[in-house]
Amino acid sequence: MPEECQLVDVAKTFPALHIDLKYATADNITGRPIYQEHLCLLHPDAITALTKAIGIATLAGLKLVVYDAYRPQQAQAQLWQACPDPEYVVDVAIGSNHSRGTAIDVTLMDEHNTVLDMGAGFDEMHDRSHPYHPSVPPQAQRHRLLLNAIMFGGGFVGICSEWWHFELPQAASYPLLDDQFACFSTTHTAL
Repeated sequence: MPEECQLVDVAKTFPALHIDLKYATADNITGRPIYQEHLCLLHPDAITALTKAIGIATLAGLKLVVYDAYRPQQAQAQLWQACPDPEYVVDVAIGSNHSRGTAIDVTLMDEHNTVLDMGAGFDEMHDRSHPYHPSVPPQAQRHRLLLNAIMFGGGFVGICSEWWHFELPQAASYPLLDDQFACFSTTHTAL
């Protein structure tokens, strides 16, 4: 079983990487910010895979956009409260691989800094979010396949319910981490 270790700051490690932490904004399933800090952290093993994935994306003339990485368990509890569906959100009693620092949510951006159409939005908890859903138009399907190939080439694996979620192959064998930064309470409302 991998040991707990210090998480790595993704923004400092990859200063050119586009980071759009959705849970630090209201643009997520809860409709409000959850993270009090705009910190994007990953386990060193996930950083190694992300380094490879960024290189592969660059070869294809594309860029990765990070929507989420390490997630405090307090945030996971709030997401479970907003969507208590184990197909899309892991019960905090089990623990998300995001809370281990071994999972990342990403999409692709082209050379003009336009986010590619994936046929369903981030946090759209619907079967259209499944990576190979037949209702997704062919161009968006190709974008999803590209994203999968890039992340797989880096060393990540996807899941069957969210096109944006990737994790290390043995992600769940890593320990759940104590919360690394603060979250807003469930009663917080954005101004």
